[in-house]
Amino acid sequence: MTMLEQLKTAHAKVKSGADFPKYIQEIHQLGIIKYQTYVTDGHTAFTGKDSNELLSGPKYSPLTIAASSDKIQFQKDLKEHQQGKTDYQTFCQISAQLGVEKWVVDMEKMTCTYYDKSGNEMLVETIPSVK
Repeated sequence: MTMLEQLKTAHAKVKSGADFPKYIQEIHQLGIIKYQTYVTDGHTAFTGKDSNELLSGPKYSPLTIAASSDKIQFQKDLKEHQQGKTDYQTFCQISAQLGVEKWVVDMEKMTCTYYDKSGNEMLVETIPSVK
């Protein structure tokens, strides 16, 4: 199985935000140290320990990212997603409507940072460890 296939298999296990910490642990074990996911179509740029980059293809039809962002509402909707109340596709649609362009996961810092279209940080979260 190629690295991209392994990453797709790991991602397929994510049904909601509640599954996110396990996903991060699994892909980190594959050698990924950072990735950026673009809300527009769900494509992701993965960076490995060797600094090589691997790009995934689009995961869904293109979404329009709102020109202005709503940090407060995004935080509320993210919390619901993390509690398992929304699936990944719904979360991406909500994120686009609230102006989230991408998120960057740094596995060395164990953070997930959400950015708007202007490159401004909307939210930085610490990724919880897997129990």
